[in-house]
Amino acid sequence: MLVTLTPHPDTPSAVVERITVDIGYEGLRLRLKYGVEGDTAKIRWPRSTEHGRANGLWRHTCFEAFISTDDGYREFNFAISGQWASYSFSSYRQDMAPAPEAAERVGLEGRGDYNDSTYVLDLPPSAKRLALSAVVEDIDGNISYWALAHPSAKPDFHHPDSFVLDLP
Repeated sequence: MLVTLTPHPDTPSAVVERITVDIGYEGLRLRLKYGVEGDTAKIRWPRSTEHGRANGLWRHTCFEAFISTDDGYREFNFAISGQWASYSFSSYRQDMAPAPEAAERVGLEGRGDYNDSTYVLDLPPSAKRLALSAVVEDIDGNISYWALAHPSAKPDFHHPDSFVLDLP
């Protein structure tokens, strides 16, 4: 399934024209292929580093997925550098802790005005609904917030009404 993210009305981007996410499965893992179109040379991409868990990825350009579960929800952050994070929450922004589920970047492709990056992640038990988002920082330091839904006046990817896609 291919979906399109939209920028929050208060944070338009001068460099990104469109962000899509192709959603699929690799066995029991969720596969998310984020595609960014626009003047990608003007995006501040994270520098290549050692792959693995890292905190604070959401402060700069990264892609995100939120999955609601019976015991709250999970947040996943992905950077094209290969770094990722997963957190569990018991309810709206409550009891944040590292989640046991892992993720990995499995593909990266860029050319001219397009960037593709693909991630696979472990689905948590009782995964129900999905919210997708992206934080994009340009080389001038401007940040735009992209999501499937923007249910509040300010960008808030944790908002319960952001979880708009059912997971099988």
